Amino acid sequence: MTSTRLSATSYVVLGMIALRGPSTSYDLKRAVGRSIGYFWQFPHAQLYSEPQRLVRLGLLKASEEGSGRRRRTYDITGKGRASLRKWLAEPTNEHFQMRDIAELKLFFNEVGEPEDVRSLARAQVRQHEERIAVYRDMRKRYGDVPGVAGRMVTLELGLEMERAALRFWRRLADE
Repeated sequence: MTSTRLSATSYVVLGMIALRGPSTSYDLKRAVGRSIGYFWQFPHAQLYSEPQRLVRLGLLKASEEGSGRRRRTYDITGKGRASLRKWLAEPTNEHFQMRDIAELKLFFNEVGEPEDVRSLARAQVRQHEERIAVYRDMRKRYGDVPGVAGRMVTLELGLEMERAALRFWRRLADE
């Protein structure tokens, strides 16, 4: 589709606009914060620069307000939709990635005090319980909403991962 390599952020932008329709960078930032931001972390400043790059590649088109704030709204082109669909159809060979500060601290636990691990575990139990509650609430509120229900499969994966982490940290807190 394009000779220029697209990043995961490129596909986030294309995918969000494909789902939402025409969007400003601010719209994208808000939508990401309420959806994939729960599991895909990246600098949100990229949501302001990446759409412009995708316009230059012909994957998005931009329109700008003639007056006022002169907001720029982006929409996906046929070429952009085809590129997104091609990417979605390709299998991924990348291994699951997780950047967890608690896991990093746990790795270096021998340098600290034994109580540090128990304290870390108790805090992680609280955090994972809170995230599970958030995810359950999201499932309850949006699970039956047409146009959103299909995305709940990602929420289910998030719930399973949170439950696994909760089991681990509870076990460690009890030791």
